Amino acid sequence: MDSYGPSLRQERRAEREDKMKKIGFVGLGSMGLPMAANLARAGFAVTGFDIRPEAGTKLAEAGGAAAASVADAFAGQDAVVLMVVNAAQAEDILFGAGALAHLPEGGAVILMATCPPAAVAALAKRVEAEGRRLVDAPVSGGVVGAEAGSLTIMVAAASDLFAQVKPVLDAMGSKVVLLGDKAGQGATAKAVNQLLCGVHLAVAGEALSLAETLGLDMNAMLDIVSGSAASSWMLRDRGPRMLESAPRVTSAVDIFVKDLGIVLEAGAGAKTALPLAATAHQMFLSVSGRGRGAEDDSQVIAAYRALQGRD
Repeated sequence: MDSYGPSLRQERRAEREDKMKKIGFVGLGSMGLPMAANLARAGFAVTGFDIRPEAGTKLAEAGGAAAASVADAFAGQDAVVLMVVNAAQAEDILFGAGALAHLPEGGAVILMATCPPAAVAALAKRVEAEGRRLVDAPVSGGVVGAEAGSLTIMVAAASDLFAQVKPVLDAMGSKVVLLGDKAGQGATAKAVNQLLCGVHLAVAGEALSLAETLGLDMNAMLDIVSGSAASSWMLRDRGPRMLESAPRVTSAVDIFVKDLGIVLEAGAGAKTALPLAATAHQMFLSVSGRGRGAEDDSQVIAAYRALQGRD
């Protein structure tokens, strides 16, 4: 090491940090917009695109810039975050719309949507064949976590790529976990996470629906189970909203229709029986099928009320 200058390791670290200053962001929805705003607040130059022009305007107000097109969100960036609906939408943006070609060679695509593991692995191969790299990085924490910058981010990427993008991820999440270097491993972790979330949420709805049917004081019942061994994070967070007629939407019913579908797809691929996940999926489906898929996911309780002829 040269005692009169920075070490080679420090130089390389500085180079990595310099490479990840310009960030494109596609998908400025209820989670994507606050995530992009957090990046801007952390000092990144963020250019975001959404099909709703007003979302770009809000990002500009938060310190970012609005892109005129999805191609503009990719052009000249060091990395682009995709916070889109599903793998099909990511594929259409990258290849159908040709946006990937506008990302400089060696640039990173950070896929943060919840997608089937096999679909993520297939996308990674196509991205790498075009001279770019894909970071598999789904998130957990919902709108509240996105706004607070406290998301849990489940990452699969080569170690050098992970080192490059970690400052970007740290600006959006409080827990960034590297699971491996194979695309799809992050998506697999998210599937396991969503299995537990979906089942916990569905059974919370079942329990509170029973209490409601039996005529118990619902606030007292919720207080009891939220502080006992019966509690779960989902019960404590969603339980109060189950008692509201029109709660704020922090995660929609249809999100769990999609996510539990991914869980079941992963289970089928591994020839693993997931009976509780399948039942929970049916309860969310039943609510969505009645035209309530855009409502807060706490309204899965409506499935039980319907079974009892009360909704």
